[in-house]
Amino acid sequence: MNQRHTADPGTPYTDPVRYPQSAAYGVRTKRAFILLLLTLVLPGAAQVVAGDRKLGRRALRVSLTAWALVAAAVVIALTNRALLINILTNRWASLLIMLALVVLAVGWALLFLNTLRIIRPPLLQRGVRPVVASVLALLMIATSGSLAYGAYLMNVSRHAFDSIFASGPSLDPVDGRYNFLLMGGDAGEDRTGLRPDSISMFSVDAKTGHTVVFSIPRNFQNAQFPADSPLSDVYPTGYDCGDECIINSLYQTVTENYADLYPGSQDPGAEAMMDAVSGTLGLEVQGYVIVDMDGFSTLVDAMGGIKVNVGGWVPITAGEIPGTNRHYPPDGWIPPGTQTLDGYHALWYARSREFVTDYHRISRQQCVQQAMVAQMDPATLLTRFQAIASAGEQIVETDLPQDQLGSFVDLALKAKGQTMERMTIGPPDFGPAADNFVTYPDFNLIHARVQDMLDGTSEPAAPAEEAPAEEAAPEEGMDAGTEAGGTDGEAADGTPITEVPQEETEEITVEYLQYLAEIQDDATLGMLLNNNGECSPG
Repeated sequence: MNQRHTADPGTPYTDPVRYPQSAAYGVRTKRAFILLLLTLVLPGAAQVVAGDRKLGRRALRVSLTAWALVAAAVVIALTNRALLINILTNRWASLLIMLALVVLAVGWALLFLNTLRIIRPPLLQRGVRPVVASVLALLMIATSGSLAYGAYLMNVSRHAFDSIFASGPSLDPVDGRYNFLLMGGDAGEDRTGLRPDSISMFSVDAKTGHTVVFSIPRNFQNAQFPADSPLSDVYPTGYDCGDECIINSLYQTVTENYADLYPGSQDPGAEAMMDAVSGTLGLEVQGYVIVDMDGFSTLVDAMGGIKVNVGGWVPITAGEIPGTNRHYPPDGWIPPGTQTLDGYHALWYARSREFVTDYHRISRQQCVQQAMVAQMDPATLLTRFQAIASAGEQIVETDLPQDQLGSFVDLALKAKGQTMERMTIGPPDFGPAADNFVTYPDFNLIHARVQDMLDGTSEPAAPAEEAPAEEAAPEEGMDAGTEAGGTDGEAADGTPITEVPQEETEEITVEYLQYLAEIQDDATLGMLLNNNGECSPG
C-alpha cells in the first residue's frame, strides 16, 4: 500500500487524472488545483475528465448556456444598454433571473463539493490538504456566494421598483426631451398636509442625456395653467389670489378642494403641480417625483454621504421661540469648504434659509441634486444597494412607469458625464430680489428664456446684487430669523449691542456667528452668510 501511494517506479502506471493513487504526491497536488480551476471556469469539466461523466456533460451544457447568456448580455450592454436595464427591471424577467441565479448558485456549490470528492484529499500530503480545502471554500464564496448575493439584490430591487414606480404606459419625449418634476415634500406633525418647498423641473435630452434644471421658488405667484388643464377653468388668469396663492400651497389646495378634477389620479395635488409648472415654464411636464424631506437624510446616509463644496457658513435652524416668530440661536453651523455631508447635515444644508433668502436655499438644493447624481455610481449602487433601495421605498413617490425605467437609467448614466445646467425662475437669473419678479412674473420672458436655455443660446445671467439685509423687505413665508434686526446699536428686542472686538471679526468663527445670533444681529449675519448659495458638487 505504501509503495502504491508513493508511486513506486515498479508499479504499473495508469491515468493519473482518474486514478491519482498511482501518481506521485506532486502530480496529485497539481491535479487537485487543476480540477478546482476547471470547476471555477467551466463547471462540469472536472467531472467529465475525472468523475461522473454523465453529471459532467449535463453541468457543461448548463455552464455553456450560462456563459452564452452572459456574452449576449455584454453585447446588449454595449449596443443597447436601455434594453438590458429594462429586462433586469421587468417584474417577470427579474423574477426568472432571480430564480435562475439561485439554482446556479446551489448547482455550482454542489459541483465544487463533488470536485472535492474527486480530488480525494486523503491522497494528498498532510500540508496540502488544508490549502486545497481553503481554496475550495474561497472559490465557493466567490462563485456561489456572488450568485446568491445577486439573487438577493434582484429580490430587493423587485420590491423597491414595485413599491416606487407606477405601472402606466410608457412616456414619449416632447420635442426630443423628457420633462420631470421633482418636489421636496415637507409634511410633518406640525404641518397641514404636504408642502412641496423644493420645486425643480428636470428637462433631459432623450438622446444625449443633457439635463437642464429649472427651479421655481416656493413663494412664486400667479402660476399659469395649460389650456387643457382642469384648473384653467378654476383659475382662468392663473393661481393669482395674492400671498395665499404662492405655488407651494397649490398641492394642498387641490388635494382638499379640487381632487375630483383629476379622477383616477393617485395624487391630484402632484398632478396640479405638474400643470402649474407646465404652464409657467411653457413646457409639458410628463411625470413627477416626490421626495419626503424628513426621510431625505436616510437616503443620503444610505449613499455614504454626499460631497459638496458648501460655499459659505450655513446655520442649522433651532426650534421656534414660543409666542414669537423667531427661532432660538442655531443648533450648529455647517462650515465652508469641500466636505462630505451625512444625512442630517445634508438635509439642513438643503433646507436652511435662516438669515438669508429662499434663493440661497434653492442654489444649495441644486448643488445637492448635482452631488447626488454625480455620486450615484455603479460602485455606490453595488455596495449600498440594499440601503438605498430601502430608503427609496420609504421616501420616494412617483408616477413614472416602471417598464420605462431602463431608458431613464440609461439617460441618467449619460447625464453623469455632462454639466447639469441650472436656472432659477427668480433671483438671481431674473433680476434682484427687490424687483419682486416672483410676485409679478413676466411669463413671456420666462418662456423665451427657458427655450433659449434648452436651445443652448442663453447666456449665463450675471449674478444679481442682493440688497443689504437691513434694507431688504422680508419675503412672505420666510423664517423670522431672516428679518433685519433693530435700529443701529440695538438688537431686534431693543437690547444694546456690545461692539465686537476687531480681532474677533477678522476671521469668521462659529463662536462669532453664534454670538451674533444670540444678540439677534440679523443684519450682520445676513451679510456674512450672503455667499452660502455659492456652492458646487464636491
